[in-house]
Amino acid sequence: MYKRQVLSEVLCAKIKKVKLLITDVDGVLTDGGIILDDVGMEYKRFQVKDGQIIPFLKKYGFTVGAVTGRDVAVVRQRCEQMNLDFHYHGVRNKLDLIVQVIKDFNLSLDQCAYIGDDIIDLDVLSKVGFSAAPKDALPYVCSRVDFVCTLEGGKGAFREVADTLLEVQGKLSAALHSLDIA
Repeated sequence: MYKRQVLSEVLCAKIKKVKLLITDVDGVLTDGGIILDDVGMEYKRFQVKDGQIIPFLKKYGFTVGAVTGRDVAVVRQRCEQMNLDFHYHGVRNKLDLIVQVIKDFNLSLDQCAYIGDDIIDLDVLSKVGFSAAPKDALPYVCSRVDFVCTLEGGKGAFREVADTLLEVQGKLSAALHSLDIA
């Protein structure tokens, strides 16, 4: 799926603090495309592998959520299917909301990881403990994050970040062993 990146000690130290993973939706969980039919119904394509890791994140102590600038029924449905701990839609000021979410979970900004791909995500990306962007995020976003995925949005970028968090925290092998596949 992807080749694991070599991470610096500084980056690993940041990742080891993470307990909360928040993601944007359009451009991270999807490829950012919007398909509209003749009656205005909106369709999106999600990568199933992104959702498959969420039970393992939760099992190993992570809280997982989504904050998106758009409010679309299909995204709400997918967030419910993925059994996220929370999801907020139609959010224009993501930073204020995320700061409140962090407080609600009794955490700090350095314990939060965020994955974003566009200008609306920059405030959050600059404040959290660990920031990531899909490979195809805008260049000025990629230049401001801790980790640029080898995969694109909607093609496993979320999964790459999730696996990286689990691996650096020493929990990925336990997850694999729990399935008797390691």
